[in-house]
Amino acid sequence: MPETHRKAPFINQSLNDKKPKGEGDTGGEVDIQPPRKGLIVIFKMLVVEPFQSNCYIVGSESTKEGMVIDPGAGAKEIVGNANQLGLDIKLIVLTHGHVDHIGAIKEVKEATGAEFAIHADELETLREHGQSLSAMFGHSYATPPHPDRLLKGGDSIDLGDLHFLVAHTPGHSLGGICLVGHGVVFTGDTLFNYGIGRTDFPGGSYSQLLNGIHTELMTLPDSTVVYPGHGPESTIGAERRGNPFLRGGSSFPF
Repeated sequence: MPETHRKAPFINQSLNDKKPKGEGDTGGEVDIQPPRKGLIVIFKMLVVEPFQSNCYIVGSESTKEGMVIDPGAGAKEIVGNANQLGLDIKLIVLTHGHVDHIGAIKEVKEATGAEFAIHADELETLREHGQSLSAMFGHSYATPPHPDRLLKGGDSIDLGDLHFLVAHTPGHSLGGICLVGHGVVFTGDTLFNYGIGRTDFPGGSYSQLLNGIHTELMTLPDSTVVYPGHGPESTIGAERRGNPFLRGGSSFPF
């Protein structure tokens, strides 16, 4: 198993062990200027332990409504950063229900009063410790509450003047999703910088994962920024050109 897997065991990384720029960065605040004039997205990425998972805080500059994507751990840090950004967190969204993305849901929800949303097909993953992989990785966490909203592909996540499309991309898990909007896509553990999600977990499917990536993500413009569940950002164009799993050049043993 490559070194990358020991650091982030949910990724299938390039066999060439490429080290993309920015690897090891701990995140930071970035303003994204979408195409629509006058619309500014407030954005911050936090890397949370113990799995070095990326948690994203996203919000509207004009309405100050925000959401948290994948609060894997560090509830106090997440809530503190949201407060510093001046955001009223309205929604917590999970890209999927594995242990490295769900550990702080209960605390963040209690602190913010936000609704909690997940794809309908991911309920079993969320509820069962075997499905969430907590038993496999020996990691305990506060049991998440029942979701307030069950998502499906094609749904819209609306935060004031911000709108993100829900793309259902199963394969890493049954109900894995990506969020698309304003020139970016949050891909969870579906697509990484020169990698894709593992498919040897319960509910995984290599063919489904690749199908979702090709039909839902590779149809986006090359300039679309990819914000994954682990590791540094990328673009759709860079992954289209250089990701070995998408070019048919990999024989990684899943």
